[in-house]
Amino acid sequence: MSHTPIHAGIVGFRGYSGAELLQILTRHPHTTPVLMEHRADSEDRSRPRSYRGPARIACSGDAARELGINIIFLATPPEVSMELAPVMLDAGAKVIDLSGAFRLRTADTFKKWYKEEHTQPSLLAEAVYGLPEFYRDEVKGARLIANPGCYPTAANIALEPLVAAGVIAPDTDIVCDAKSGVSGAGRKPTLKTHFCEVTENFSAYSLLDHRHVPEVLMNSKVAAERFSFTAQLLPIHRGILETIYFRVQKETNSSDLIDIYEKRYAGEPFIRIYHANHVPDLAAVNHTNFCDLGVKVDAGTGRALVVSAIDNLVKGAAGQAVQNMNLMFGYPEAEGLL
Repeated sequence: MSHTPIHAGIVGFRGYSGAELLQILTRHPHTTPVLMEHRADSEDRSRPRSYRGPARIACSGDAARELGINIIFLATPPEVSMELAPVMLDAGAKVIDLSGAFRLRTADTFKKWYKEEHTQPSLLAEAVYGLPEFYRDEVKGARLIANPGCYPTAANIALEPLVAAGVIAPDTDIVCDAKSGVSGAGRKPTLKTHFCEVTENFSAYSLLDHRHVPEVLMNSKVAAERFSFTAQLLPIHRGILETIYFRVQKETNSSDLIDIYEKRYAGEPFIRIYHANHVPDLAAVNHTNFCDLGVKVDAGTGRALVVSAIDNLVKGAAGQAVQNMNLMFGYPEAEGLL
C-alpha cells in the first residue's frame, strides 16, 4: 500500500479517548488529524489548545468528501456511532469506532447488553473486531473496525491462548477481578465519577451484567456459565489491572503457561510476558500501548492466576485504534505508538 499521508477525522476529540487519539495522531508521521464536530453547539465549544491542524469541520458526508478524509475515528457514544458510521462509509472513508456500537454480532445481543435497539444491524455483520493480535488479517482488509472495549482487551489477551491450549480445567470457573482508573467511565461527569465520590474510595459496579462481558465470551470462547466478571473503580486517572483466577489441568505449572503465551504472541510488538511468578503493575503500562502478562500456578492445588495490565486510554482505546489504522493503510504496525 501507499504511504501517502492521510487525513484522519476525529469525532469526540474532547473526550478522554478522543484527546488521547489526537495526541497520537499528531505525532504520527503519516497522518494529519482533523477535528470533526457532531453537536450543533460546536461553535460555542473550545478546541484543544495544542491543535494546529485544519479548522474544525462538520461531521458530514459532504465535508468528508471535500477535505478528502481517508479515515474517521468515532470516539462517541454508541447511538452517535450508529448514526455517523454509515454516513462516513458512504462518503468513502474507513471507520474505526471506539464505542460498543459494532462489537457484537447480532442486534438481539446488542439490545440485551446495551438496553437499546441497534439502528444499523446490517453493519454488525461487516464490522471487524479490532483486536490485532487475534484478527490482524481481517483488520487489514476492513472498512469498518469495532475497536475492542478496554476490559475485554486485557481479558481476551490473557484468556484466549490458555482456553485454546486446553490447560484450564474443564470444570473450573474463571473469575476476572478487573480494576480501572476513572477515565474509563468517560469525561461526562456523573455522581459515580465525581471527585468526592471517587477519592479515598474503591467500589464495584455493573455487577454480573457489565456490557463488556460478551466480548470476552465471543473472542475467548468461554461459556457464560463459567465466567464471572466484576469491574471496580480505582481512585486514579488511568490504567486497568485484571487478576484472572482459574484452575489448571494436572501437572501444569507456571512455566507451561508462559510457554503458551510466548508461542502464541511471538513477534507481537505490544505483548510483554513476565518471568514466572512475576506480575505487572499499572506503572509498567500507563501511557503505552503494551499489554503485560504475568502468571502464577500453585502446582499442589491447581490454583492459577494471570495478571493482565493495560492503559485503558491507549491499548484499551486510542492506541489500539491507531494500531488498527496502521494495519488498514499498510503502515508499520507500531508507527506512532513506540
